[in-house]
Amino acid sequence: QVRLVESGGKLVQAGGSLRLSCAASGRTFSRNTMGWFRQAPGKERELIAAISWTDSNTYYADSVKGRFTSSRDNAKSTVYLQMNSLKPEDTAVYYCAVDLVNWRTEITTRVLDYGYWGQGTQVTVSS
Repeated sequence: QVRLVESGGKLVQAGGSLRLSCAASGRTFSRNTMGWFRQAPGKERELIAAISWTDSNTYYADSVKGRFTSSRDNAKSTVYLQMNSLKPEDTAVYYCAVDLVNWRTEITTRVLDYGYWGQGTQVTVSS
């Protein structure tokens, strides 16, 4: 059974840092782009970061660019999201997901292209 499990979310003060992890099991995703999404109450789920299977391409939404960094360790089947300079507007449930197309050379930003959603981890940033 394929599973993605996010962890690392918690309550943090504005300006603080967190590192989220997403551990995959059940199959390898070394051939797939991995995406980080977030969903705040009353808002749609949005892609905020992604890292290609080659580890050479990354995507960051404008809202997190320069503050968040995604990385991956294929040997551990884990992707990470380092979040610095956190702001109250970063408060959301954070999810990881897999680009369902293997070997895709360009990062897709379409939410519908991603699957195997984890249960999410709550990040709350207090002002």
